[in-house]
Amino acid sequence: MCGLSGEVRFDGGRPDLAAVERMTDRLAARGPDGRGLWSQGAAALGHRRLKIIDLSEDGAQPMADPAGRIAGVFNGCIYNYQELRAELRGLGHRFVSGSDTEVLLKAYQEWGTACVDRLYGMFAFVIVEQATGRVVLGRDRLGIKPLYLAQAPGRLRFASSLPALLAGGGVDTSLDPVALHQYMSWQATVAAPRTVLAGVRKLPPATVRVVEPDGRRRDIRYWQPSYTRRDEYAHLGADDWRDAVLDALRTAVRRRMVADVPVGVLLSGGLDSSLIVALLADEGQRDLATFSVGFESEGGEEGDEFHYSDLVARHFGTDHHQLMVPSDRVSTALDAAIAAMSEPMTSHDVVAFHLLSEQVAKEVKVVQSGQGADEVFAGYHWYPAMAAVPRRQAPEAYADTYFDRSHADLAELLRPAFLPDHDVSGRFVREHMAEPGAETALDAALRLDSHVMLVDDPVKRVDNMTMDWGLEARVPFLDHELVELAAACPPELKLADGGKGVLKAAGREVLPREVVDRPKGYFPVPAVKHMAGPVLERVREALSAPEAKARGVFQEAYVDRLLSAPDEHRSRRGANALWQVALLEIWLQTHGIR
Repeated sequence: MCGLSGEVRFDGGRPDLAAVERMTDRLAARGPDGRGLWSQGAAALGHRRLKIIDLSEDGAQPMADPAGRIAGVFNGCIYNYQELRAELRGLGHRFVSGSDTEVLLKAYQEWGTACVDRLYGMFAFVIVEQATGRVVLGRDRLGIKPLYLAQAPGRLRFASSLPALLAGGGVDTSLDPVALHQYMSWQATVAAPRTVLAGVRKLPPATVRVVEPDGRRRDIRYWQPSYTRRDEYAHLGADDWRDAVLDALRTAVRRRMVADVPVGVLLSGGLDSSLIVALLADEGQRDLATFSVGFESEGGEEGDEFHYSDLVARHFGTDHHQLMVPSDRVSTALDAAIAAMSEPMTSHDVVAFHLLSEQVAKEVKVVQSGQGADEVFAGYHWYPAMAAVPRRQAPEAYADTYFDRSHADLAELLRPAFLPDHDVSGRFVREHMAEPGAETALDAALRLDSHVMLVDDPVKRVDNMTMDWGLEARVPFLDHELVELAAACPPELKLADGGKGVLKAAGREVLPREVVDRPKGYFPVPAVKHMAGPVLERVREALSAPEAKARGVFQEAYVDRLLSAPDEHRSRRGANALWQVALLEIWLQTHGIR
């Protein structure tokens, strides 16, 4: 797990090494254990290393293979690297390190861009062919590891975070109206390849991009599971599906134990993280370190779920760590969490993850986390409504249940210069849902949530907040084989039992019933949700700043209305409207964007 950066030129010039150094230094938190630079011809690569596999300097990056005449940088973890190493050795390749990075380079030499089909894990990489000048960029199937891009005349820059690209300079930081429309429609989610900045894009998940020396490029989309009922599963009953899901999750959890350092678990006390702890216990893990966070109550709302996390920790005998955060600490922690965001994110639990990661990183370098289960196994409350409509009505039903605002609503709050002339967010959903391979309206919704919304909200959130403290988070519910299995699972089994039915059935095999049958919990941060005093002060400060006035994104009357009643105005999905507006402005100011 690391941070990568670099530049490739298409105009015959040499890369700007000073810019690459600045980008690399901005990634220091993602890789506190090492720093490296490499340059040859039109390409330069930078890297910050977090030592997880092969702790020696043999695993340092950028890594070059003189025999193969390639060089590369890599962020993530290839969980099956040992099996691939054995296969590649059998094909005649020799290794000088014990790292998964070297396995990636050898795999590329052997199989070219098709090597990604053999990789089990989370990854973003850039490989330079020294002989041809070709550059290959790749991202894992579910987009767990980020890869941001900034194109300018004659060059391409890339980095593991958007702020790193900004550190390199020369980025168009004007706002992208289409991305802004998505941000305000989808609770701050912006779908790849866009970001809220017009000059920054992100490589989509499950994509390999081949860039030729003259700048021409082609994308290879190498994975997309089918959300249909398949013949090979036709004989499975409910108990068979339960067992299949439990076995696949057990494999996913086992894979994510691959490391040369201890691996802990972020334990909320909910079904998903508790299942991870239970399966690790089944695998023989002893003295497993688990970590929970809670917040003081605000507005009559409880801010912790320690009862359940304590129950799981006692049941499985973990080495449990509990962090209680006072409300006044939330406001002071906001700015640090926002500085860690590669893109603006409104979810309250960014602060929770950032504070928790700070503490966890003092104990371990790697944790497993339960993100993704709700999207993969239909755990959210809006899914039954999606299942009730005909397939052809899926886009309209999705907009009714998921969108924060309609296009007409946005016309009342955005100034005309920032409002597209049509409903671009609705069009995106219609086009995505029109693609073949999703059998029912619910299948279409789950495909969109798992491959778009999930990637650019909870997955990105966890990566940004953990990596800001040099902590690697692994997400077994996004194991691609588990996702493929869940995509084929009959919708009624996922919707059963109030949602995630098949997963709850699996949980009853290994967990106390009280954990499985509890009401669904969320990660509450009441001080943000209810605009507690210090948070509101920070919001007012940002929205009254000269930069906000000069930017003029939102209608002034709309902002005044929000500020006059901070806790009253909600989006259709219940999000605090003032927080959505203010977070965007605070993020822009934090990152020096004018």
